[in-house]
Amino acid sequence: MSDGRCRCAWGETDDLLRGYHDREWGVPERDGRRLWEKLVLDGFQAGLSWRTILARRDGFRQAFEGFDPDVVAAYGPREIERLLADPGIIRSRSKIGAAIGNAKAYVVMREAGEDFAGFCWNFVGGDPMLWEGPVPPNSPLSVQASKALKKRGFTFVGPTIVFAWMEATGMINSHAPDCFRRAELSRKPLPDKG
Repeated sequence: MSDGRCRCAWGETDDLLRGYHDREWGVPERDGRRLWEKLVLDGFQAGLSWRTILARRDGFRQAFEGFDPDVVAAYGPREIERLLADPGIIRSRSKIGAAIGNAKAYVVMREAGEDFAGFCWNFVGGDPMLWEGPVPPNSPLSVQASKALKKRGFTFVGPTIVFAWMEATGMINSHAPDCFRRAELSRKPLPDKG
């Protein structure tokens, strides 16, 4: 049931997607661990709908022990078999392997003194980019970001996955022109008068 506000068409599909659209999608995420979690979830989405992943997000968080990169990076064959038997997630050996490998890449970056959030936000110059015109499945920017992630050891981070992740985490504001969230997320915060 619509509340009369204009939103992106996909955000009107059902209550689950409407809530995600209205409260989370496109909100700038500055926490490195949360950015990594969302990247992993977008990797699991490959070939599936976001609704499928969103409906299982709590199952993913439980199965991957809160998406703690240090814990996931240490997973071995026993944990992989546990995950492959878990009906609360997408049971794809390649996607599970990518999640573990991406945790290892995240940890390596952190241990080398590279902040994952800073690395990610550097793709858009530190501020959300307002997307103008039709929204493509990927862009030259997501191609560049995909290559940079792969160079650091990440997998399941092709340009289409990366573009969707950049939208979801607010690096790119691609809300429809008449969507109420586009305007809300485009406002610059007022300077702190501290």
